[in-house]
Amino acid sequence: MEQAKNLVQTIIKGIQEKKGSNIVVADLNGIDGTICRYFVICQGNSPTQVEAITDSVTDMVRIELKEKPAHVVGLENAQWVAMDYTDVLVHVFLPDVREYYDLEHLWEDAPIEYIPDLD
Repeated sequence: MEQAKNLVQTIIKGIQEKKGSNIVVADLNGIDGTICRYFVICQGNSPTQVEAITDSVTDMVRIELKEKPAHVVGLENAQWVAMDYTDVLVHVFLPDVREYYDLEHLWEDAPIEYIPDLD
């Protein structure tokens, strides 16, 4: 459990490094039948920023925790990138795509933590 929490904190640092915004962490530990322990959701303002956030998360986790994502999908158009770290799924969206899919409300029975944006 502690390892997954460290992973979430490192992912958040990687997102903030590239000014990712509206970071939300859904704790799925108490929900039966989930595919992971945590969802981390954030957004970038352009496909270039979405890609930069994805690269930053990958680098930060690799350097600090010596882990790599099992899968990364969505980099082709960088509107919604999903990164699979097994216990943690990271979703990096463009704002309109995030609003359309509304993943935060998919897990509304999970405790949700809102991470303040850095200035």
